[in-house]
Amino acid sequence: MQKLVDKIKKLNIKVLDKKEDIYPYAFDTAPLKNKITPPLCVCFPKTTEDIQKLIIFASKNGLNIVPRGAATCHTSGCKPNDKSIVLHLSLMDKILDFNKEDLTIKVEPYVTVKKIQETVEKEGLFFPPDPSNLAVSTIGGAVALSSGGPRAFKYGTTKDFVINLKVVLPSGEIIETGSNVAKNVTGYNLTQLFTGSEGTLGVISEVTLKLIPKPEKRRVTLCYFDTLLSAAKGVNDVINALIVPSTLDLLDKNTLQTIEKYNPTGLLCDKEAALLIEVDGSSAKIEEDNKKLYKVLQKSGAVKIIQSTSEEENEKIWKARRSAYAAVTKIKPNVATEDVVVNRSKIVPLVEGIQEISAKYNITVCIMGHAGDGNIHPNFALVLSDEKEKENFEKVKEELFKLAIELGGSLSGEHGIGSEKKPYLDFALQDTALKYMKEIKKLFDPNNIMNPDKMF
Repeated sequence: MQKLVDKIKKLNIKVLDKKEDIYPYAFDTAPLKNKITPPLCVCFPKTTEDIQKLIIFASKNGLNIVPRGAATCHTSGCKPNDKSIVLHLSLMDKILDFNKEDLTIKVEPYVTVKKIQETVEKEGLFFPPDPSNLAVSTIGGAVALSSGGPRAFKYGTTKDFVINLKVVLPSGEIIETGSNVAKNVTGYNLTQLFTGSEGTLGVISEVTLKLIPKPEKRRVTLCYFDTLLSAAKGVNDVINALIVPSTLDLLDKNTLQTIEKYNPTGLLCDKEAALLIEVDGSSAKIEEDNKKLYKVLQKSGAVKIIQSTSEEENEKIWKARRSAYAAVTKIKPNVATEDVVVNRSKIVPLVEGIQEISAKYNITVCIMGHAGDGNIHPNFALVLSDEKEKENFEKVKEELFKLAIELGGSLSGEHGIGSEKKPYLDFALQDTALKYMKEIKKLFDPNNIMNPDKMF
């Protein structure tokens, strides 16, 4: 194996192979529960051609390729084995082309979502996908998982903004999956096939995104309810009033209390639930929507309604919301963020079910999520060095996933499957659908060298 590493070093690509250097690349942000296996080595390609060299080398020498960005994945999506070449894409972080007239931007995979947003917003344009860790979340990872975030209710997820990808296939061939135009129905939609494929079909080396005009302004409403049922009713009432917020998020009592302990911002901690609602658009439209929104929420049973009046107040509320995951780390040393999705009408039985399952196994949970599209994220505070707690958490996960499926939902809205949810995939997919997905994997990757043991 060392001889193989020595050969890789001759490819003129930066390589790490010392144990102390490669150990951090053995895991992502998913909770650790199995044996940690460092990769064979970690390589830092600078170009599409570098990626191609490494893939061809891996294929010829019985190795596998694990693409890696910022490793903020919660499902062990970039977990290697001892025959893995980890492709760390941090040297591919350039904006290649920004065309204001065509409303497109072409970037390398390690450009962060935040950098894309800041770049285009200076020119009055907008890239809406908004993962909570957008400051470090890379566009390659966002495409690989079709990441969403709070604004997905109005604008959709990453898949709705990707128009072309440059991909290096397991064969070493390089393809472009689409084109750089807004409309394209020429042949099969390979762009959508690779978006959300979690690095199992090829390595993305360039991403072309469509952009839209930036909304003139935004305003945030934070409203509190005495029951989860009334909060869920508030969600439906807002939508039925033909108000289309950019964000419609739910936070339960445990989440409110935990955020306030970690990052005091004046949240009310004695209420069972809160909704965070953001509307955007022209000044006149925001004024109209906010007045209507206030009345709708009052009728829905909101006991306290706070509406921002400035961008500073917007940011204060959002800072509290974005700190939810970090806040849970203050309870116990490990945090597992899960991700299930149901129809809006099933949010209450899902949230109540999560609370019951967690209580049954004595697991602490803080529940939040994107109520507008039914994507709920329970954050579990854990001590995974405690074998009993680890065992109980596995039971919680299985019951959680079964509950989501029983309610007509699915295993993931935006975090993907990785290796963590792989054992539960047949809960959500029909046998025939699963069979053809596996056939697609075999077609592109007959030797299973691309991110093996994920999904299937």
